[in-house]
Amino acid sequence: MPWFEFFWTPEIEQHVAEHGVTVEQFEYVVMTSVAREFSHSNSQNTVAKGYDQTGRWLICVYEMIDTMTVLPVTAYEPTEE
Repeated sequence: MPWFEFFWTPEIEQHVAEHGVTVEQFEYVVMTSVAREFSHSNSQNTVAKGYDQTGRWLICVYEMIDTMTVLPVTAYEPTEE
């Protein structure tokens, strides 16, 4: 499992929480996801898809600042996947 440092701001934490996702859930999905792809709308963003600790399927969007630092962008539970 890869290890990353996550750069959380209060605004990003609030935005993710508005989608019903916790910091812990976001970090877990990003670190354990086997499905990663670049976002079509912004080539700097990466999308991680995976299950959180409770089995909830989440999509987490983030930007890699460097090889170890993740800047979260958003996360949500898709309506269909």
